[in-house]
Amino acid sequence: MKKIILKIILILFLIFIIYLIYEKFKKRNTAKMNIIQQNEDIIYNSNIIKDVSYISKDSEGNEYIIEAKEGEIDLNKTNVIFLKDVEGVIKLTNSNNIYITSDFGKYNIENYDTIFSQNVVVTYLENKITSEYVDFSITRNSMIISKNVVYTNIENIIKADVAEVNLKTKDTKIYMYENNKMVNIKSKNYNGNN
Repeated sequence: MKKIILKIILILFLIFIIYLIYEKFKKRNTAKMNIIQQNEDIIYNSNIIKDVSYISKDSEGNEYIIEAKEGEIDLNKTNVIFLKDVEGVIKLTNSNNIYITSDFGKYNIENYDTIFSQNVVVTYLENKITSEYVDFSITRNSMIISKNVVYTNIENIIKADVAEVNLKTKDTKIYMYENNKMVNIKSKNYNGNN
């Protein structure tokens, strides 16, 4: 009889432990479900705008136009808009226009500074620069072009890490990040006799 009572107590004790383990996992899963539900209830705090266009002018009459297929304003940082399929035009008063296209952009509506990224193409007269990143600033009067820079004009193809363009003087500085690396310049008119 004592053996039977001992077996019943052990079985009840085992059932009690299984019940506690079940309740613990149930609470854990319920907590996970609540976290998932809370995350799903979070509202993404932004506005998406189709066919975005901004036009600005500086004190010297230079005009800057930026257009995109889509823009997204983060309501926490309302001065910044993230752009997709971007086209920019810099209309300089004493020079020809500069055109910029890219897959993505980040535009500051307060100071007009713009970052163009991925598949960036900058064209000016017969000059074409391709890269992955351009930092354009009206206040600095410059464009800093970087990441896989290829500068092509009538005579040359130049490959470098960075090309800086001063918008006032049109001076362009092309260089590598590392001093031991050289800018790669290839002449289009090279006939093998030079």
